[in-house]
Amino acid sequence: MSRRGMLLGAAAIGVTSGCAGGASDGVGADGRVTVELWHGQVDTGRKAVEALVAEFNRTHPTIRVDPGGGGVLADAMLQKVTAALAAGSYPDIAYIFGSDLASVARSPRVVDLTSAMRDGPTPWNTFWKPVRDAVTVNGRVRAAPAVLDSLAVVYNKKLFRQAGLDYPKPGWSWDQFTDTARQLTDHDRGVFGTGWPAVGDEDTVWRLWPMLWDLGGEVVAPDGKHIGFADQGVRALRTLAQLGHDKSAYLDTKPGSEQLYQVFLNSRMAMVATGPWQLPDIITAKIDYGVVPLPTYSGHAVTISGPDTWTVFDNGSARSRAAVEFAQWMNSPVHDVRWDISAGGLPLSTGTATRPEWREHSARTVGLDVFTDSLRSARVRPVHAAYPQISQALGEAIVSVLLGRDSPEKALRSCADKADAALLIPR
Repeated sequence: MSRRGMLLGAAAIGVTSGCAGGASDGVGADGRVTVELWHGQVDTGRKAVEALVAEFNRTHPTIRVDPGGGGVLADAMLQKVTAALAAGSYPDIAYIFGSDLASVARSPRVVDLTSAMRDGPTPWNTFWKPVRDAVTVNGRVRAAPAVLDSLAVVYNKKLFRQAGLDYPKPGWSWDQFTDTARQLTDHDRGVFGTGWPAVGDEDTVWRLWPMLWDLGGEVVAPDGKHIGFADQGVRALRTLAQLGHDKSAYLDTKPGSEQLYQVFLNSRMAMVATGPWQLPDIITAKIDYGVVPLPTYSGHAVTISGPDTWTVFDNGSARSRAAVEFAQWMNSPVHDVRWDISAGGLPLSTGTATRPEWREHSARTVGLDVFTDSLRSARVRPVHAAYPQISQALGEAIVSVLLGRDSPEKALRSCADKADAALLIPR
């Protein structure tokens, strides 16, 4: 989710397109340009983006953004956009995970936003470093930022009290996490200690990266030809194997993790690793909750930030300019702060973070400061063209371990074989 405002002329935007059409391409008979937006948001996020789109349309009479959504969840947007590009019928803007940007940006239809972002209305250096890293591929800015988040553990205080357990504290270990999850599990009452997506998608995978980084691993080894977590991955998967052995984790086998979160919102899960986007729904459900940093192996907390993007596609110069204008409008602090508060994101820039609306929101929202403070230890997934294949291989390994089909050692060997093969393919 993102935003950034201001009406800019074609020259000021500085869009570089792969195959731009004529200057009037996309302009209707009434002089209005229609921009098709695939956002993939649901529930709170959908309502928030649609409200902002409605305001943009009211204040920009020559542009109409159509927030159709794309018909898929954000988790499936990569496949949807890839198929659309192959068919030659694609949107003007799509919500693309930062981890998928390098793959998508290989298409000549992706608009180069280097000038638009670095010389745009929101100063480039005011965006947090994870944000800048997430939209940059080979030194070029290939998208506008959409969402900034981090990962922490949200816990249900009532379930802890019922189990007679102390609330978790910063610096806790992964062994303490698995032991606590076991003690909180009560199958007779339908209560799980924690949960994990078991689809094999990116939501399954990204939760494991902080564990691997904490152990000293990297997504890609320095030689660029192998994964950088062959040893660390086994240890992290052993932690998941323990959850599976104890039957203390609710395993969500449907895409989107909606069931996992519903279990937590229904007070049948005591702990869930999630981001600030989930807090609005948790507050609405009147859960008595707390937030604590992720557990650690090393004693030094590491988390992940998963900045996502608004990626602009070339459907002619007029539509490209209008799409960039919308992305810039969404990114401006005055609109970014509304998106963050409504949909549960963190400020994209220091400009947003210093706005009084954000400060008031943070002060009254339990645990939001934990997510914000954890950005100091946050890392981002590499913007690497082979990342989708690495993620798929690791996702399969995670699911096989959670379901007890393979040992951590066997699952990681299979992951390494597939991921290393993907890294050897010329990009």
